[in-house]
Amino acid sequence: MARGDVKILVAGEWRFEIYEQAAFQAFKTLCHEAYRFSWHEYFKSSSDSSLSFFVETFYKKFQNKFMIGPIIRAINSDFIKAVNEYQPNLVYLYRGTHIKRNTLRAIKRNFPRTILLGYNNDDPFAEGYPHWLWRHFLASIPEYDIVLAYRHRNITDFMCAGAKQVHLLRSWFIKELHHPVTLTLEEQKIFGCDVVFVGHYEPDGRLELLEEIVKNGFRLRLFGTGWDTVVRKSRILSNFYPVEAVRGNDYNKALSGAKVALCFLSKLNRDTYTRRCFEIPATKTVLLSEYSDDLATLYQEGIEADFFRTKEELIQKVKRYVEDDRFRQSVAEGGYCRLMRDGHDVVSRMKQVLEWVYQFKSDN
Repeated sequence: MARGDVKILVAGEWRFEIYEQAAFQAFKTLCHEAYRFSWHEYFKSSSDSSLSFFVETFYKKFQNKFMIGPIIRAINSDFIKAVNEYQPNLVYLYRGTHIKRNTLRAIKRNFPRTILLGYNNDDPFAEGYPHWLWRHFLASIPEYDIVLAYRHRNITDFMCAGAKQVHLLRSWFIKELHHPVTLTLEEQKIFGCDVVFVGHYEPDGRLELLEEIVKNGFRLRLFGTGWDTVVRKSRILSNFYPVEAVRGNDYNKALSGAKVALCFLSKLNRDTYTRRCFEIPATKTVLLSEYSDDLATLYQEGIEADFFRTKEELIQKVKRYVEDDRFRQSVAEGGYCRLMRDGHDVVSRMKQVLEWVYQFKSDN
């Protein structure tokens, strides 16, 4: 496989533009031939009558949840057909929950020179996930030529699970989606605030920290998923109900409209950083995150981003950033420059992926 001459099949659920679509477009930006395979469409309901729609929806949701049944067999069969049709040099499989081990084996038999690469942004080895969610993916690990780990701790996990080769591939920001914008007066009414958090709810103390921010008189905005039940019960945050998710341009505006954007690290995924650690500085908004040793290697504290370790430190730092415009702008600019200098955009990430692929090919 010559450099600059790669046919790539990007496969995955393909529901959100920041995952498979971002990688797909980055490969094309790097002047490679890219094709897509999506299994999200297999689970869309199409019946006209309400009863048939209900039955079909339940039937498809059951198979999608437990990854068993005729739809799963069809996905795997069609995936093999797609590889046969496109004959790619590289199969980039994003979060391959629905792809069976025998499917990857069949592809390798038919196309032994095709490199199979798997990437998963979640932590399939963490406690708290149902066992059925990762069973196909975990069983398939030895079949991949290269497995990419989202976090440091998963490198050892993958090697112990039989992976041939593992590299760390952090998440990314997308320049076309995440960038500084000036909000209109109307948009300021929707997104303008002192502090914003955009993300899902986890029972890890983030609710209590957001309550503390409001109690101290700061203007908070909250967007994301899984919040409605807990904010309805919160005496302090009940007026945020219902909490809406924001994506695309609205997500960018939500970050840009805040003086400070918070980042909480998922305990379910055992995260030491997250993609918002790149998306927030890309908008020239100050990143204020839970501290981790890993994050401290990406940004200088108080110069390019900032971290908190306690509730008291969080409130103290929010106060300074809200009140001190010059300091806030300096840190926001520092974070943006570090982000660009270190190349955390998706195109740079896929360029690195291809370097690993070229190296694997030359070694084998």
